[in-house]
Amino acid sequence: MTERYALIGHPVAHSLSPRIHAAFGEQIGLPLHYGLIDASPAAFAGAVAAFAEQGGLGLNVTVPHKQAAHALCATLSPRARRCGVVNTLIRDGKGWHGDNTDGVGLVRDLTERHRLDLRARRVLLLGAGGAAHGVAPALLDAGVESLWIVNRTPERADALSDLLGEPGRVHTRYWADLGGLGAFDMVVDATASSSDGGMLALPSSLVATRTLAVDLSYGEAAIAFLSWARAAGCRTALDGLGMLVEQAAEAFRLWHGQRPDTDPVYAMLAAERVALHNAE
Repeated sequence: MTERYALIGHPVAHSLSPRIHAAFGEQIGLPLHYGLIDASPAAFAGAVAAFAEQGGLGLNVTVPHKQAAHALCATLSPRARRCGVVNTLIRDGKGWHGDNTDGVGLVRDLTERHRLDLRARRVLLLGAGGAAHGVAPALLDAGVESLWIVNRTPERADALSDLLGEPGRVHTRYWADLGGLGAFDMVVDATASSSDGGMLALPSSLVATRTLAVDLSYGEAAIAFLSWARAAGCRTALDGLGMLVEQAAEAFRLWHGQRPDTDPVYAMLAAERVALHNAE
């Protein structure tokens, strides 16, 4: 019997996740069906329940449902409890078990694929939603010196800081304070501004000659931030394609007990992106 898995979010039509998981399944000879479920926030719980009733065994969860997914889990992994959001659901006898693979996906991409050392970096995290919650603990575990969280709604930044529980390393500021914070070793865009068609207004003073800029989105959603990063003088500017592949591999391991080889899948998607760009 073909096992059923899916990505649930709103919207999801653009997602590369079905291709990624199909490639992973081919590596180990595992037949699986990985679909897309577009569900509004009001329809989320019902869509998850219907998927379970139809025999679904696992779900990846993307915006805007990561906090709602956390709330409906019967059990949680330590990292899901720590970050307060869930991006991976595993069906077991007790219901849904929740985990979060975003943080490990980001750190693996940066440190293993791109050979970047995150230790002792002064890091600016833009945004305090589900994506920011997912990666913040992993950045701290990777050894960053300090983490500065800035969100348009300050209360959400404060809530994330309180959840992390490291007041000596984690700081929050208002969006209007960005111009006076000085330069950072790493700037992470975890906002939804680009994907919503908006544009981040960021001062170039955030950037030094060795600054690493990372957008957790990929493709068109990351273009505005990466354009700003390059214009401001960042040494390295990366989108979230590698993180997407690595977090998917961790979810695949949780579901199937085997971690796939991510390099050929990332190389395939990156080459397709270059070809598409050259064709335009």
